Amino acid sequence: MLFHMPARLYFGSGEISNLKLIINEYLRAENPILVTDQGIVQSGLLKKVLPQLPGIKIFDEIEANPKSDTINKIAGKMRRLNPDLVIGFGGGSPIDAGKALALLGTNDGDIEAYEGKEKYKNNPLPFLAIPTTCGTGSEVTWVSVITDVNRKFKMSIKGPKMYPAVSIVDPDLIKTLPPSIIASTGLDALTHAVEAYLSKPATLITDTHAVKAVELISGAIKGAYDDIENHHTDREDMMFGSTIAGFAFGNSDVTAVHCISESIGALYDIPHGVANSIFLPHVLSYNLPECFEKMATLARQTGIDKVDDMKASKAFIQVIIDLSKHLGIPLFKDLKIEKDQFEMIARMSFENNSTPSNPRKLEQKDFLQILENAYK
Repeated sequence: MLFHMPARLYFGSGEISNLKLIINEYLRAENPILVTDQGIVQSGLLKKVLPQLPGIKIFDEIEANPKSDTINKIAGKMRRLNPDLVIGFGGGSPIDAGKALALLGTNDGDIEAYEGKEKYKNNPLPFLAIPTTCGTGSEVTWVSVITDVNRKFKMSIKGPKMYPAVSIVDPDLIKTLPPSIIASTGLDALTHAVEAYLSKPATLITDTHAVKAVELISGAIKGAYDDIENHHTDREDMMFGSTIAGFAFGNSDVTAVHCISESIGALYDIPHGVANSIFLPHVLSYNLPECFEKMATLARQTGIDKVDDMKASKAFIQVIIDLSKHLGIPLFKDLKIEKDQFEMIARMSFENNSTPSNPRKLEQKDFLQILENAYK
């Protein structure tokens, strides 16, 4: 049983104020760059960082579902600066982009050449992750997910040297998140925990983190959604739950929910958290015959007290459906994806590297059926 988590983690309200100290005394970096997106720029969150890092070069063009051509373009500019540290500041997209750029800071060529596991020749630059949403988990994983614009396919670029050297998880950074982002990223984190627990590679260690993450996130998400600024404990529970869900799925795997959401994200630029939220209950329903005993454990963690495992598991799925409705998550049909695209989505989902980790065997036709059920 292997559990690997080498990132140095600073967790707690106000930890962002120690950024300069961490860079100077622990990372000993003298020429960092910062990777983020326009949403962070417009939110005003950079004022938490820039006074500590005067003159830092900022690359703020990262889009949702970061694209290979964007990464390659930034890499060309970045290499001329010869940085010794990459900082990813934002949600999952800037953090994944930062990991990819850290790799390209020490390796030649374009990011497409590094799809897969340990394709890099040289260790990436040190990477510092600062999440500003409650759903990524990428601050404690070894994977960067980048959309190959030519194939319209989400690549997984991974390796043990791609873990962040440091992660700063400060719950106060999500105080001003809009409710819609809390909903989608919070359910994204819940999906990470649930899939990690039910996936075939799960272990006792990943199960421990996943179950606790489900408890924390399910107990805090409504309070965070209703009033994130004043619900301090809910903020902390959401961020802690998201991080330990990252511990879990980063050392086990995800399942068919991510297979579908990554395909839809690559094809139609649907936000990752939204896609995960939409398909989680439908994949759980498909997997029910194979793992209802284990799913019942998650049900009881959320307060469902039914003795019968199958009934408890069905109640758990209904809780997720009701929660999605309460949080304003759209339905699949609201995404305006035509039915004639379902075959292509099913094929891409089936080809995803995480398909074998799903607890119930999946063929392409099964993905198609899940899509059709979700559409109804």
